[in-house]
Parts: sequence; structure tokens; C-alpha cells
Amino acid sequence: MIHLDMSDRRELMAVAEELADAARRAILPHFRADGLSADSKEAGRFDPVTAADRAAEEAMREVLARRRPQDAVHGEEFGKATGTSGLTWVLDPIDGTRGFLSGTPTWGVLVGLRSAEGALLGVIDQPYIGERFLGGFGEAWVQGPLGRRPLRARPPRPLSEAILFSTFPEVGTEEEGRAFHRLAGHVRLTRYGTDCYAYALVAAGQIDLVVEAGLQAYDILAPLAVIEAAGGIVTGWDGSPALDGGRVLAAANAEIHAAALAILDGRP
Repeated sequence: MIHLDMSDRRELMAVAEELADAARRAILPHFRADGLSADSKEAGRFDPVTAADRAAEEAMREVLARRRPQDAVHGEEFGKATGTSGLTWVLDPIDGTRGFLSGTPTWGVLVGLRSAEGALLGVIDQPYIGERFLGGFGEAWVQGPLGRRPLRARPPRPLSEAILFSTFPEVGTEEEGRAFHRLAGHVRLTRYGTDCYAYALVAAGQIDLVVEAGLQAYDILAPLAVIEAAGGIVTGWDGSPALDGGRVLAAANAEIHAAALAILDGRP
């Protein structure tokens, strides 16, 4: 187990913010810019990547090479680099590239830090709005147009009053889609398409649930850290750890998590 004292933690939080700052500078010149194009990572479906994605991850890796060369890195665009410290930075330069291409301001930069034991720190940063959500090492806050304030997930309420988010209406496979829509039939409001920003809304106490499938580690590590720091819970659909992605259920509290889990699992 890695021991981190207060000065270590302060350094790591400062590096996480520096990574988000570097990504902001790299991304914003491309957002809503004329002529922005995208390549698809897959032949069978449109899985876009842009110059902004690549530039942002390169900028973050340059910061880490200077500030934390002993740490490992796992990024969406440029893969994994080994380290010696036992810490790994998990980076998604633009979570929500489809939204980015569409001009919507709900994509975000994800900066996560983990050890072998689990998530330590997360940042969800929305450069265009100027909102930054940070959680870890005993802190949970958002800094944005309304200033800085604590993050606190919503307290328990009945599932029938809940707000549920997912990025795609189809969610994943047909079976996964049926499970999601079974849950959607029990909540008050279901919304789609906000990518990582939905997880930030759980941490901010605005919504109750996010359900997704087919995620990678870089999609969920940072949101998981932010939500847990704000008092929420993030697991797989079977209640298992969600550090590596897959089927993910994020909930504002243990009570609504249990209620949603039962429905996803097909229990009456």
C-alpha cells in the first residue's frame, strides 16, 4: 500500500489541476472552430477522434513527464506507459467527442489518479463553461461561474422521484438496453447525451443515477473518484468495483443505488 502524506496529496492535486489546465489550452482553440474534422477509430461505427483529443492528451503527458515522470500513464489516445511509483494517471482528453463535434458544452476532460488499491483523485473539467469538479483526498468541490462550493450528492428519495441519465438511449447490447429501460420505467425523468457531465451532476446533487455499459477505465476512473468524494457510490451492475469500466451504475446514495441495482439485475 502506498503512503501519501499531506504534502504528497497537495502535490498530486496541484498536478491534476495543471493537467486539466493544459488540456483546456489545447482544446479550446478547436471547439466550434470552422473546419474541425474527425477520424473514426472503428470501421463499423463512428467512434470519432479529433486533433483536439490528441493535442490535449499530448499536453497532459508533457506535464507528467516534467512533474511526475515516476508515475504510470493510461490515456485513451496514446495508451499505457509504465512507471515505478505505484501510481497511475488515467486520462481521457475529451470524454464526449461526439458532443464536442456537435458544439454542445457537455463534453469534458477527465483526469484520474489511482493506485493498486483503487481510485485516489478525480477531475471532471468542462473548459468552455469553465467548470471544474474535483474529488479526492478528503476534498470534493466545484469551481465555476458561481464561484467555488462543496460537492455533495443528493440524499435518499424514492426511485419514483429520481432523475436518471445515460449517454446513449440504446445503452449497450440489446440485453443491457432492456435492463436500462426497465429501470427507466421506474424513475420520474430520464435524459440522454451528456457524457461525463452527467457524473458531475450526480456529485453536485442535481441528479440521482447514471447507468452506462461498455465503458473503459479512462471513461470512469475520474468520475468515480469525484462521486465517491461527494458521498455517492459507483459500481458495476452487479455491485462489483467499476474501476476498469464495463457496466457502470453511479448513484447519489446507497439507498437509491440498491433500488436501481435490483432492477438492473432483474429482481422484482
